[in-house]
Amino acid sequence: MEGEERRVGGRNCNWASLGLLLPRFEAVAPFLFESTRPAAGRCPLILLFRLSVVMSVATGQQVASVVYRAATAALIMKPQVVFVLGGPGAGKGTQCVRIVEKAGIVKAGITHLFFCYTHLSAGDLLRAEQSREGSEFGQLIDNYIKDGKIVPVEITINLLRKAMEETMQIDEKKFRFLIDGFPRNEDNLQGWTAVMDGKADVKCVLFFDCSNEVCINRCLERGKSSGRTDDNRASLEKRIQTYLQSTRPIISLYEKQGKVRTVDASCGVDEVFANVKTILDKEG
Repeated sequence: MEGEERRVGGRNCNWASLGLLLPRFEAVAPFLFESTRPAAGRCPLILLFRLSVVMSVATGQQVASVVYRAATAALIMKPQVVFVLGGPGAGKGTQCVRIVEKAGIVKAGITHLFFCYTHLSAGDLLRAEQSREGSEFGQLIDNYIKDGKIVPVEITINLLRKAMEETMQIDEKKFRFLIDGFPRNEDNLQGWTAVMDGKADVKCVLFFDCSNEVCINRCLERGKSSGRTDDNRASLEKRIQTYLQSTRPIISLYEKQGKVRTVDASCGVDEVFANVKTILDKEG
């Protein structure tokens, strides 16, 4: 009831007056409310902030500390990660590019977003570092890739972490990432846990399931124009074995955690994308 007073936390509280105070808190901290406001409606952080303000006044806590904690939470938004795994040539990179390109559809002049991901390819990052002039890891990466082996985890995670940080510094709204081709073995997974545990949230694993023969044929076809040194049959056979021995167990591990979303990657590109869209729509 309006004007009703209750004793909470040792203090008399007038709930109607609390409602009048809330707009003042917004005026004090506009940077928080505006920087976290999405295109349609306010995000859950704002609702939590309002609730925290009410509770802090009711219990005698300092509102300033609430503002500080909420502002800090907004500034340290953790990356939301989807690992994208599958054999070489399963279509991981192709589908990730489409996910990023199909970021939204326009209806009646309004853009409806269904994907807001940044694509990070572990392989592309490694190849870029491999060719970067003056790289201390260039030759090492080159040797590993040619032999179909997995590059040491310290190098890969450092490149991924740096890419995520740079992306979020440029645009704080870009905190969702598709990490393509990682983690590829137990060492990768342990390294990720050691470095990124508590610093990033893994939402799920998008698994592109495809037969070995289809994967090899796709890579050989791609090799006619890609210029990649590992798109040849000798390297592909090694890569397939590495995938079966090292990456499939990681996928099985995530399956036990209920985090794997499997896509039949042997279908056409459009059909695969339709299935991917359905999965990501459900993930939110």
